[in-house]
Amino acid sequence: MSGLSLFSHPDYDSHERVLHFFDANSGVQGVIAIHNTYRGPSLGGCRIWPYTTGAEALTDALRLSRGMTYKAALANLNLGGGKAVIMANAKTDKSEEFFKGIAQAVNDLCGKYITAEDVGTTVKDMVVMKKYTNHVVGLPENLDQDDGDPSPYTSYGIFQGILASVKHRFKTDQMTGLTVAVQGVGKVGYHLCHLLHAAGVKIIACDLDEQNVARVVNECQATRVDPEKIYGVEADILSPCALGGMINDDTIHQFKVAVIAGGANNQLALPRHGAALHARKILYAPDYAISAGGLIRVTYDGKDFQRQDVMDHVSQIYQTMLEVYNRAEEQGILPSQAADQVAEKRFGKI
Repeated sequence: MSGLSLFSHPDYDSHERVLHFFDANSGVQGVIAIHNTYRGPSLGGCRIWPYTTGAEALTDALRLSRGMTYKAALANLNLGGGKAVIMANAKTDKSEEFFKGIAQAVNDLCGKYITAEDVGTTVKDMVVMKKYTNHVVGLPENLDQDDGDPSPYTSYGIFQGILASVKHRFKTDQMTGLTVAVQGVGKVGYHLCHLLHAAGVKIIACDLDEQNVARVVNECQATRVDPEKIYGVEADILSPCALGGMINDDTIHQFKVAVIAGGANNQLALPRHGAALHARKILYAPDYAISAGGLIRVTYDGKDFQRQDVMDHVSQIYQTMLEVYNRAEEQGILPSQAADQVAEKRFGKI
């Protein structure tokens, strides 16, 4: 894609740097996008996905890196937003040479971008990358305390955001008896289901991987639903924890919930879909505000890591979400607009 078309790309938002790379030794190719470094170096996971075109990979990199800037600002972290997206199959293409190629691309950005685990990568993959770059976080420090996996913290942050959403929408602190439909029960969705189950929530679950669904059905007494039917289930809350763009022209009229609050990135296919949810009286939790738990976790790497310190920080998502909802209500704006205001003030856009 030419430079001119990049600058006119609908998801280009004054990104500081965008690197398209190809490693001849391993054949790995992808995009690393740096959105903003006002508060510090950009941080964002390394995502491996079988994109069909380079344009798809670029769009994902631009949108995800922008979301990371907002997420870091709302989490009060001295970081900016970045993302690496790799065009590959995570089940068949990974090797040490593969991750060496990615690490070399990360090194080319001279510390402006720090990578971590994401969809299609694992903590073990990050350990491999650490051999070839120092710009990687989310590594295990003490296996007796923590294995470096950020997903339980992401899930805990989403749970805190759901609690705040219930408080604002239903005026209660009680979750018992509510029904939550979870779209995507991989690592993040799996841990979220356990938290919801412990809180007395009835769970409806779907996933493209039948083994993931079977696990939460057995362990959390979830009710299974086909993935294409999740949009129309009757529930109090829909929690998207798969890939983005699920709130769109085809799905928005199907929703039968009062709240949408989940960890998937970029849930709104277009900004106008936030207004459409509001018109239907559906409370939407901005995804980059509610899903910051994993990002918070990886900033606590080091020999002095204490799990409780991270949990205390992640717990603050509850108050952040209430602040966003209250600001939106007071100003007569959407929650996404209120979250944008808070974040943009913090990273220097306004």
